[in-house]
Parts: sequence; C-alpha cells; structure tokens
Amino acid sequence: MKRLPIIAVAVLWSVQALAVEGNAKRGQTLFQNCMACHSLAADKNMTGPSLSGLWGRKAGTVPSFTRYSDALKSSGMVWDDQTLDKWLADPEHTIPGNTMTFRGIADAQQRADVLAYLKQATQPGNAQMAQQMPQMGGMMRTSVPNLKKLDAEDRVQSVGYCKDTYEVTTADGKKHKIWERNLRLKTDSSEDGPTKGAPALVPAGMMGDRADVIFSGPDEIGAFVKSNC
Repeated sequence: MKRLPIIAVAVLWSVQALAVEGNAKRGQTLFQNCMACHSLAADKNMTGPSLSGLWGRKAGTVPSFTRYSDALKSSGMVWDDQTLDKWLADPEHTIPGNTMTFRGIADAQQRADVLAYLKQATQPGNAQMAQQMPQMGGMMRTSVPNLKKLDAEDRVQSVGYCKDTYEVTTADGKKHKIWERNLRLKTDSSEDGPTKGAPALVPAGMMGDRADVIFSGPDEIGAFVKSNC
C-alpha cells in the first residue's frame, strides 16, 4: 500500500482535528438541553449533580449529591476531555448500569462544542458566565425559577381533594380544579425553593391543564392537602 507523504499526513490530521474543534458559543446554546437536569453552580444539584469543577473530578464524588448509581461511584472514571467526550457519546455503554437517562450525542462536533463551553463555564470563578444563557425567542431560558417571592396568584393557601379532583386555592382567592393525574406534589428544599408555609403553584405541560404544587419540605404536604368531599 502506498504511503502518504509525511506533510500530507500532517495536513490530514490537522483537518480532522479542526473538524472537531469546539466552539463555546455554540456549546452554550446546546447546553440548554442539559439545564433541566444539571446546574453549573457549585453544590446546586438538580436531577443530576452540579457540574461545577467537573474537569479532573472522579465520577460520582460530589459530596452534596446523594443519588449516584453504584455503577458510577465504582467506575473509577476521572472526567477529562477524552472521558467526557466518550460519556456524552454513549453514557449507557461507557459506564454500564448507570441511571442517567440521556442517550448521548452522536455528532462529534456538537460534543466538542458542549465540552468547549463546559470547560470554561465549570472553572472556579466563572459562575457568572455559567448562568448567562443566550436568548431564544426574546425570552431568557432558565433552569429553575426562584420560588421565595411569589405573586398572590402563585402562592398556595390550601389543597383540597375530592374523588378524582384536586382543588388548589391560591392567595388571590382563585380556585383551580385539576384532575388528580395532572397535578404533581413536589418539594424543593434548596435556596430557590418556596418559603415554609407558602407553597408555589407552577404551571406545567404544553396544554395548560397540568400543574405542580411545590412545598418547602415533605412535612407540609399532609398539612395542606385535605379531603373536602
């Protein structure tokens, strides 16, 4: 087989490397798909752990996150450019048995873009950058709303239940009747969660027929939800 000249090999390698060079600006936009599960602020965990300080960290070791799978904790994986690229491509087979539901990013360029953004945004001192996300459709997209200060229409006073219906009364006096399968009772004990005694009513779903009632802790649920048949 005829060998390519050394210069040609070098040029070919450079072209291939350039093809997967990450663009942080594009990666910032792509990362919006991850914001529902991951925060970039230190120790602010969501469905998944905070990604702050990710590079060089051993998988499954954020002390404040308690929901790691045994597979991830025992993997011995250390996060760097190579391991993160492999993980983003196919998490299910990179660490078999982990509980992450994300299927992966097949496109190498998109993975490179996400990693370029994350490498900057997860470094110490870059918290402000990490919270800045591009505007889409004239609205800033955020991951979790702050529920400490609520308007009267969003502050829950009581939750009644009869047959298959929840009746949520808010501080503005309105009563919202919601089918039991369309109302979710949740808790948020973080700094963004509601004040104790003032649960939040948060719209959910695309059709406007679903909602969440978010409490400051599980002890409040029994105090608010009462049978009223």
